[in-house]
Amino acid sequence: MSDDYGYDYEDDSPYGTEREYGAGDTDASGGDDGAGASRDGGRGPERTFAALPAAQGRGFATSWWGRAWLQALEDTALDGQQLKQGRQLARKGGVGAVSVRPGRITAMVRDRDGTAHRSDVLLQQLGAGAWDRFLDMAVDRAGHIAALLDREMPPHLVEDAAGAGVELLPGIGDLEPECTCGAWDHCPHSGALCYQVARLLDEDPFVLLLMRGRDERRLLDELQVRSAARALRPGDGGEGGATGDAEREVRGVPAGEAFAAAGILPPLPAPPSAPDAPGLGPSLDTETPPAPGIDPAALEVLAADSAVRAHRMLLDALAPGHEEQPLPVELTPQQDAVRMAADALPDARIGARLAAGSGRPAADLGAAVRAWRYGGVAALAVLDEEWAPAPEELGRARARLGEAWEAGERPALRASGRARWTVAGADLQLRLDQEGRWWPYRKERGRWVPAGPADDDPAGALAGAEEGGAADGTSGSDAAV
Repeated sequence: MSDDYGYDYEDDSPYGTEREYGAGDTDASGGDDGAGASRDGGRGPERTFAALPAAQGRGFATSWWGRAWLQALEDTALDGQQLKQGRQLARKGGVGAVSVRPGRITAMVRDRDGTAHRSDVLLQQLGAGAWDRFLDMAVDRAGHIAALLDREMPPHLVEDAAGAGVELLPGIGDLEPECTCGAWDHCPHSGALCYQVARLLDEDPFVLLLMRGRDERRLLDELQVRSAARALRPGDGGEGGATGDAEREVRGVPAGEAFAAAGILPPLPAPPSAPDAPGLGPSLDTETPPAPGIDPAALEVLAADSAVRAHRMLLDALAPGHEEQPLPVELTPQQDAVRMAADALPDARIGARLAAGSGRPAADLGAAVRAWRYGGVAALAVLDEEWAPAPEELGRARARLGEAWEAGERPALRASGRARWTVAGADLQLRLDQEGRWWPYRKERGRWVPAGPADDDPAGALAGAEEGGAADGTSGSDAAV
């Protein structure tokens, strides 16, 4: 892929692509500090950033660290006019894809006449000793890593690093230019490159750390190793160390440290797959008689119900988009008794106790169970409650009934209540709920019982009932229990 100026790059992502060069991101100097670190940037990881669009009408840096980068450029350059031309080139989109690697940034920059020049800016890498001090400081102050992971570089991070003898931001003379135009000082091309890099730094301060010698992944991996080693390190003062551990256990983990750990710890393993069915409950049928007041059969039902609910909750939690679903409605004791009867399929004696708990006769529990299976709380409300639609709602319902069928196919319907219509000559009924949905009912043994799930279309709801009112596996009002 290439940009408008003909420069090849690998990805359109503003955060760039990453690849490795040479044997790895080792300090070329091999020294103990930053004094002898290499500037050539010939080895280590590289990130390539697609050419940014023109920056018309905006500044090149909005973050304080981006402005500090530009300040180092302007303090270093001897010719302010050259920088002004470079700023204009960058503003008009003359900088191609930018390559960032330890010690060096590179891009092709086009003049106004279309002439292209390769421009490089070198920045001294930190040596091994400097990185050790920085990493030790960062482990001690986990909030710094939390800020970096949030793509921020707080001033106290730079100050603490400087206190450890590590200068992160460049100063006067630290940005060394190289350009094929032959200039020995910062020319318009290297200036344009630096202005463009300021925009990258605004988005991601890890770009600066890569220039200093460490890519994000390696930096976080080394922090993880040091954090783990620090956690396993024995206390220095015998009882004092033990006291510190006890205090830490009581006080917990600082919020900044916990937040930072999310980015440096390995990801959690994938959750295990859910079992195909709920587990079997225990059998309490033993030779030992139960204690007074204890009903083993009821306890078995409760245990089996717990297994069913746990299995359902697990399936819901593993389903895509679970975190976006609303919290389940808390059931009343009466509703929960119906739910338990629908899930547990208890015997007649336990069914009678559940019917009493639901506030209805045992003979009516089957219809409630069937309603629950068709639509939970909403279906149970349609079974138990008859509501009165407002005149405009009733008018819309009648209009919907009038247009739901083709000409000549509409069944004869008569109002049987304030939100109920019965099919003349058939034991079928439509009930309207307060959400505008239609529920089919069938008369069985002289009682109206749910015959299918809700439908937005009354014709569809009635057709579902006509195709089989006992599609849930029950064939009578009391068959569920």
